[in-house]
Amino acid sequence: MTPEPTPSAHDLLAFYLEAGVDCALSEEPANRLAEPAEELPAPRAAAPRALPPQTSIPAPAIMRGETAPAPDAAIESARALAPKAQTLEDLRTLLQSFDGCALKTTATRMVFADGNPQAKIMFVGEAPGRDEDLEGLPFVGRSGKLLDRMLAAIGLDRSSAYIANIIPWRPPGNRDPSPHETQMCLPFIRRQIELVDPDVLICLGKPSSQAVLDLKDGIMKTRGRWVDYHTGTRSIRAMPTFHPAYLLRQPIYKRLTWQDLRAIKKTLVS
Repeated sequence: MTPEPTPSAHDLLAFYLEAGVDCALSEEPANRLAEPAEELPAPRAAAPRALPPQTSIPAPAIMRGETAPAPDAAIESARALAPKAQTLEDLRTLLQSFDGCALKTTATRMVFADGNPQAKIMFVGEAPGRDEDLEGLPFVGRSGKLLDRMLAAIGLDRSSAYIANIIPWRPPGNRDPSPHETQMCLPFIRRQIELVDPDVLICLGKPSSQAVLDLKDGIMKTRGRWVDYHTGTRSIRAMPTFHPAYLLRQPIYKRLTWQDLRAIKKTLVS
């Protein structure tokens, strides 16, 4: 049997990237395959020497992404902080200083929003991906290009729509956010919706629809249905529809999405 050729470094990197491993959680790489160093005989113990006055022993460094506040405390902190934002810029500043979500320590940058905050329609996804993490804007990768085409199909673009995510930091390897991570960030996206105050709110995908609109059913049952989203001061017409990333994997559902888009356009012009 012919042995498999040894993969090159380029092949390995391509494999890891395809698997979603595209970020490191420490500043220096660790060679897990290196031979352990030969242990040398322990030196003879020397007499302890007193530290000089006013000298302190530094605390060990904390690895990037190693610690985070207790989830329940972070959720309560987010609920207390979010209502204090009086403008979108206030909210951005609050998020930048919020340390309750550990995703902040592994993301390249925060992804706050894109588009026109005065728009009549707002789109909310779940979390940024790799391209969004690099550029600092939501929906700029392949799914973002499809969203742009969806907007264009009903006469919109990023100057006439506002786009955000529930979670403003990319989960490592594009994994799904945990329920606690979603709950930590939910008060901020709710306040963001209140400050934008759109006439129409579109939740992209099941996670966004269930978290923001408090729906229990899956996206197959809820998509295309109008529901009321209450901000505390007024009611906004809201609809779940498929996430563009899902449509890239399942293009057969683009037909149903087109039906949703037509309903959205009808509501916007009425």
